[in-house]
Amino acid sequence: MRRFYLFIFVIVGLFQCVSALAAPRFEYTPEAQQAYEKVMSLRFDETRVILDWIKINDPENLIVYHVENYIDFFTVFINEESAEFEILEKNKSSRLKKIQQGPKDSPYYLYAQAEIRLQWALARLKFEEYVTAFNEISKAYKQLKENQKKFPSFIANKKSLGILHALLGTIPDNYKFGVKILGGMAGTIEQGRLEIEEVLNYAKTHDFLFEEETIVMYSWLLLHLKNQTDEAWAVVSTANLKPKNNPLACFIMANVAMRTGRNDEAIHLLEHRPKDAVYHPFHYLDFMLGITKLYRQDIDANFYLERYTTIYQGQNYIKEAYQKLAWYHLLRDNETMYHQYMQECKTKGLAIIDGDKTALREARQGETPNPTLLKARLLFDGGYAQKAYTQLIQYNENDFNSNKHQLEYRYRLGRITHQLKQYEFALKYYQQTVDLGQNEPYFFACNAALQMGLIYEKQQAYPLAIEAFNRCLSLKPDEYKNSLHQKAKAGKNRVAAFIK
Repeated sequence: MRRFYLFIFVIVGLFQCVSALAAPRFEYTPEAQQAYEKVMSLRFDETRVILDWIKINDPENLIVYHVENYIDFFTVFINEESAEFEILEKNKSSRLKKIQQGPKDSPYYLYAQAEIRLQWALARLKFEEYVTAFNEISKAYKQLKENQKKFPSFIANKKSLGILHALLGTIPDNYKFGVKILGGMAGTIEQGRLEIEEVLNYAKTHDFLFEEETIVMYSWLLLHLKNQTDEAWAVVSTANLKPKNNPLACFIMANVAMRTGRNDEAIHLLEHRPKDAVYHPFHYLDFMLGITKLYRQDIDANFYLERYTTIYQGQNYIKEAYQKLAWYHLLRDNETMYHQYMQECKTKGLAIIDGDKTALREARQGETPNPTLLKARLLFDGGYAQKAYTQLIQYNENDFNSNKHQLEYRYRLGRITHQLKQYEFALKYYQQTVDLGQNEPYFFACNAALQMGLIYEKQQAYPLAIEAFNRCLSLKPDEYKNSLHQKAKAGKNRVAAFIK
């Protein structure tokens, strides 16, 4: 009889062990980690093969749905096709239901749900589904906050909370009522920076799967919210990113290079990007290469812009690409081709983002840019400030006929002398631009006020910086208002810490 009970005990024990192994769980096994690494390199077909293998051989591992959502997110975010978005968006609720079957005592239970919501919120913003997007952000924020309380040592949580807190710190005061309605989200740029730095410090001594994601977020925060351009480049250029083997890494590094005056480096990165069929097509990189080559006045800049307009089936940057093609030909004294491409700008693509809105406005107004000012602008945008200065200083404002071009002349000199660190001259030109352009629809005065604030911030003249940032926020140009106001709000938040 004893042997019988012992046999039953062993059988029951084995059954309990098997049941425990078969219970739903979240685990980044070696196979799941490999799938994550593939998806972050935009190798979607290989990712799907691995995920299918996990679903068959490890069906209770629900982490696959976290990784799987990255495929849909990147597909929608890169392709920008509304029909594709509507099809793939239906996967969100089924994945959330799968994850909700997992163990609630796992830090991935809430984290994976929040990440999926955040990814779809970003995707929705592409298609102007703002209310739904903000609701999803609010839900994700609450889940991340709850997860932080339950699992304070779960470091991945702070990656996402950090960027949300930083973004919340840039919301203008007159929009904060909306944030309160959505659940009382709150945060500051400094809070977000400290949280993301905590994650990166952790990654220095631990094997942290989401390290590259965090590096990208940190560089974005430094570049766009902290105005620390050199620091942002240092972060991405010294990280273990592989732009020759990863289109996403190439995009990130080239983007930071473009925005920090390293145009030649951006061109090098984009020319050596991976082009094999194993990678998901990333046609925006052609647009970037065309723009960077236009900045440098390369003769083949039009090739990449034309390829983008021909191949890309999405909705954004189409109008801007046609505008830049028009500029390319205008700089080569071909005004006929300029007007031809500006006509295409009117009818192709959508006007959702600032760049496309500005391109469409130029096309509708029918006012041809001044080639001298345009060339100086493009050289400046590429970081070739000395060449731009040499180009522009040969003229004076009386050489330009229209009030707009005279205003732009002052503005361009302000931007160029600013980049050359001739701050006294830059402030003079900026002030003239604000005084003469504050009632005009152009963005010149608004950005001049913002740039004055940045100079005063650098000089630690904090009250003057606050005054300049407020001046920027008081102006309502037809172009780039949202992005300029966000930068001014971020500047105010940075400076306020020093004058309390």
